[in-house]
Amino acid sequence: MRVSEGSGPAAASAPAAHRSGLPAALTVLTLVSGFVDAVSYLGLGHVFAANMTGNVVIIGFAAAGAPGFSVLGSLTSLGAFLAGAVCAGRLSTAFAGRARRAWVRSVFVTEAVLLAVAAAIAFDRPGGATYALIAVLAWAMGLRNATVRKLAVPDMTTTVLTMTLTGLASESSLAGGTDPRAGRRLVSVAAMLGGAALGALLVLYHGLGWPLLAGALLVTGAAACCRESGAAGDTGAGDHRSA
Repeated sequence: MRVSEGSGPAAASAPAAHRSGLPAALTVLTLVSGFVDAVSYLGLGHVFAANMTGNVVIIGFAAAGAPGFSVLGSLTSLGAFLAGAVCAGRLSTAFAGRARRAWVRSVFVTEAVLLAVAAAIAFDRPGGATYALIAVLAWAMGLRNATVRKLAVPDMTTTVLTMTLTGLASESSLAGGTDPRAGRRLVSVAAMLGGAALGALLVLYHGLGWPLLAGALLVTGAAACCRESGAAGDTGAGDHRSA
């Protein structure tokens, strides 16, 4: 497998990424992001657990006196997200020189466990433990985002779509481009939209626990999709520049 310059676990070539099942796994994670933000925004006081740009904007709204937004909730989410990202960096260092599959699966399984913990909290204390739920969910998303950044699969950030939509438009045939990865970009948008819609329906009609449990099961399935069997040292470095 071809590796890129740098150090630490990261993305291989695009064909290798397809063989590993990463695009499919990351599409599932994008769907789950819609679940997570539906739970956090609709059920935990207008806070985002996956989309940190949203939290920064919300803090600005609240600082200006806009009603209905929680500065403490958004700060809790931001802090937990950053802590999760730090843990992801530590984990990638710990797995340096080992098969990438073990690193990726360990992160996905950890996210699944955290979502299951959040689901258990939501089932046990419906309407309570708001900040605990925010922290657990944002921690999981920070862990995942830092890992996906290192994987550097183009147009598969799993939590934000701004640059994906920008590329879809600016590199389209209408703009004189060749529509590179248009299918993947559209699938990412559809996965986020579908996840948000389904997550919202589950939250509105069945509470917070079921979308989180469904998310945990889906992420477990995503871990199983990563079939790559690279040997130790099959690592490179990458930096996910799509956001």
